[in-house]
Amino acid sequence: MMEKEDITIEDLARMIQEGFMETAKKDEVNKRFDKIEDRLERIEKLILADHGKRIERLEDQIKELKELLALK
Repeated sequence: MMEKEDITIEDLARMIQEGFMETAKKDEVNKRFDKIEDRLERIEKLILADHGKRIERLEDQIKELKELLALK
């Protein structure tokens, strides 16, 4: 059988403080991940926009080539 351990008010206060500190650390990590996620989304949008422009230019060039070769 387990012995009953007396917990003082100070012990309880310390445990609660440690819990708050762990929660604060997790919140800080979550905020940092949110910032990273936002940056990655912006980078992705820039890359996709650039690819879209490049594809349009290639399509235009192919159209011009077809017209030059009269392959409509």
